[in-house]
Amino acid sequence: MQNAAQSWLVLDLTHSAAAVGVLGFFLYAPYAALGLIGGALADRWDRRRVLFVTQSAMGVCAAALAAVAYLRVDRVWVIDAIAVVRGTIMVFNNPSRQALMVQLVGRTELPNAIALNSSLNNATRVVGPALAGILIAAVGVGACFALNALSFIPVIVAIGAMRPSEFHGEPRRAQLSLVASIRDGLSYARHTKTVAVVLAMLFVVSTVSINFNVVLPVLARFTLHGGPQTFGVITAVFGLGAFAGAIVTASRRRASPTLLLVAVAGFGAAQLVVATQRTVAGVALALFATGVCYTMYTASSNALVQLCTPGFMQGRVGGLYTYVFLATGPIGSLLAGWLSERGGAPWAFLAGGAAALVMALVGVSLRPWPMPTGTVRPRARPARS
Repeated sequence: MQNAAQSWLVLDLTHSAAAVGVLGFFLYAPYAALGLIGGALADRWDRRRVLFVTQSAMGVCAAALAAVAYLRVDRVWVIDAIAVVRGTIMVFNNPSRQALMVQLVGRTELPNAIALNSSLNNATRVVGPALAGILIAAVGVGACFALNALSFIPVIVAIGAMRPSEFHGEPRRAQLSLVASIRDGLSYARHTKTVAVVLAMLFVVSTVSINFNVVLPVLARFTLHGGPQTFGVITAVFGLGAFAGAIVTASRRRASPTLLLVAVAGFGAAQLVVATQRTVAGVALALFATGVCYTMYTASSNALVQLCTPGFMQGRVGGLYTYVFLATGPIGSLLAGWLSERGGAPWAFLAGGAAALVMALVGVSLRPWPMPTGTVRPRARPARS
């Protein structure tokens, strides 16, 4: 809800697609600069405590945005500055969150846990933007930020209620220097083919194809000539598709390179279809398919990387995955904003669809991707009596 409201607020103040791209740049720039450090620290610090601090800080950022909206501080630079702070917090939050997941569920259930996590995230993509559209039209964007700030209270309580004694093992703390830890994580990723290929594909797809925070408000305002309600509807439909894709992924017994390749090809094809649509119904159908493939692709990528990584290096390599996913945001946001400014949102979707299809072909040409010895296989089904 906050993401939708923030992008809409900047677009409403500036009437510029490029300004929305600049907002994305400031949000993800700290990750591009410091993201690898955050991954290394996730293997050195207590991940639960890190999340307690970072989630509290994110709640403060949401409250600051609410104050900006209610006090009518109509300065885009203030919104961009809050985005920089939030992006810096994500440097420490995201790798620890990724690495904590395996401690919560164990390696055997990790692929399903990642898919379940994606399904919960994408369920909010349905409810959040739809609610944001209603609230923006009825009472303004400030309500979206205020509700988000309040939502961090149960999150912080939940983190505090976790019992570390029930975690699945305690990872061995990295004893190397920070620079050596980062170097080891990069070396492991480079020399493990599955991890290297998945991350290389993700780098291109994230840069060119995953910039929905920039292109969806532009699509609603300038291509479909709609208001916040239209923006809420198309974003919610995209989220509904993403939720459906997460359910499909969660139902599978193991992560699969084949599923990843099918998903990224479908993701590219669906974006090309979005680029051709000029009605809300047509855009909604194409965005639903885009959302399905988006979650199947990102969840499969995440699961393959984590399953190929030993526990003591989970923070660094998991952090590297998040780094590739988010650190491309500054360039990707500026690219999407520039394309949307020049030729509208369809140009951005055309570029994104083409990039995803090219990466699907690259992935096929580089197969097979071996799973390293010792990675978890699915448990056998019990025999029927």
